[in-house]
Amino acid sequence: MELKTVGWIGTGVMGKSMCGHLMKAGYAANVYNRTPEKAADLVAAGARLCATPAEVAANSDVVFTIVGFPTDVEQVYFGPEGIISNARKGTVVVDMTTSKPALAQAIAAEAQAHGVEALDAPVSGGDLGARNATLAIMVGGSQAVYEKVLPFFNAMGKTIQLMGPAGAGQHTKMCNQILIAGTMIGVVESLLYAARAGMDHDAVIDIIGSGAASSWSINNLGRRIAKGDYDPGFYIKHFVKDMGIALEEARAMQLALPGLALVHQLYVAAQGQGLENLGTQGLYKACLTVNGLQ
Repeated sequence: MELKTVGWIGTGVMGKSMCGHLMKAGYAANVYNRTPEKAADLVAAGARLCATPAEVAANSDVVFTIVGFPTDVEQVYFGPEGIISNARKGTVVVDMTTSKPALAQAIAAEAQAHGVEALDAPVSGGDLGARNATLAIMVGGSQAVYEKVLPFFNAMGKTIQLMGPAGAGQHTKMCNQILIAGTMIGVVESLLYAARAGMDHDAVIDIIGSGAASSWSINNLGRRIAKGDYDPGFYIKHFVKDMGIALEEARAMQLALPGLALVHQLYVAAQGQGLENLGTQGLYKACLTVNGLQ
């Protein structure tokens, strides 16, 4: 079956831009968000607003989801009003939420039982990557289904790769988040040191961001810290969720990740300070408090 009509569930910070790229590529779109106002720009651009995930599924050839938490994923996929029960045979469902590998495998199994095909395809690149269609997309599922969906992925991202069977995309995203966790504490502590030493943040980033310490985080989120911009490209509360999944998976594999555990606790402390709706760079504000600097 040729995939022509897109269903999109989750039109938040990233989903709105990602769906928009597919519409610009010429695909008709059915959209759903728990807060319909967040889909207003897509509707104004020609998307059809649906009342339920079931309605999206029943009228779409390929359904993408990018929601907040694994419980949200379960809610939109399973049950009599969920995506799988209401999708036509041959529909492809693609969960782009960062979620549990075991849940991705459960979705794939349930989808197969209903004659539906499934991929897990979490992304990395934050709001900038979503807006600029430069996301890294890590995919779990079969080669045949991956190839069907690849034109859609190409409209949203720059680096796309099939990593293995169902759940492999989510495992790859855990690798990504573990690395980001360590990088973020390095960014924050580096800029705290610079501030205490009386240095200009932008001047420091100009030089260290072009040498061996260069990273996406220092060159993008570091700049936001320098401007006092803590708006979310990716929420602290969602990063805490992701690190929790990674730690849970590590425990199951009897793998010790002490660096990740430490950064997880620092972000939990940020939540405790009421910063959970800031972007991940908001860890800087939490560490200012720890140091008595605000």
